[in-house]
Amino acid sequence: MVKIILSIVLVLSAYIFSGDKNKNTIPSTENVIVKLDGDKAPDFSLKSVDGKTVNLSDYKGKVVIIDFWATWCGPCRRGIPDLVSIQKEFKNDLVIIGISLDAEKTIKDVPGFVKSYSINYPIVYGDEKVVMDYGGIQSIPTAFVIDKKGNVVDRHIGLVSKDTYVNKIKELLK
Repeated sequence: MVKIILSIVLVLSAYIFSGDKNKNTIPSTENVIVKLDGDKAPDFSLKSVDGKTVNLSDYKGKVVIIDFWATWCGPCRRGIPDLVSIQKEFKNDLVIIGISLDAEKTIKDVPGFVKSYSINYPIVYGDEKVVMDYGGIQSIPTAFVIDKKGNVVDRHIGLVSKDTYVNKIKELLK
């Protein structure tokens, strides 16, 4: 797990310190979309920040966005307000599950972060198993869109625009 977190830190550090300080710009990594049509999303059972157990299988019949993120990740921070808005807009048909990849030094920051960003969807603590089950998360944010039948339909690496998510959600709800 430590090697995975260190890899993520190195990739994000390169991005953060690359000189792109314009918060309105979505990194070009948004174009990295891998179609995984038909693949079942791996189920998981993870503890949430409020101590509950969250299982992906509990949300069958809904569109699900799984967002791998961390409190120290700049692009993750920029994307969370959009995810909060999307969860409000589609509250009956969609659930977003944030999987925090914060490690020892920052894991204590997660509950306060959730509160300060008014996150309205489940936030769970990720582990090595879920990271590997979802293909070995190489950088964050990384998100997976899952249809109502539990199939992964998209994977996004990097910050994703709200419109990209909304368009896909509407397509899946037809």
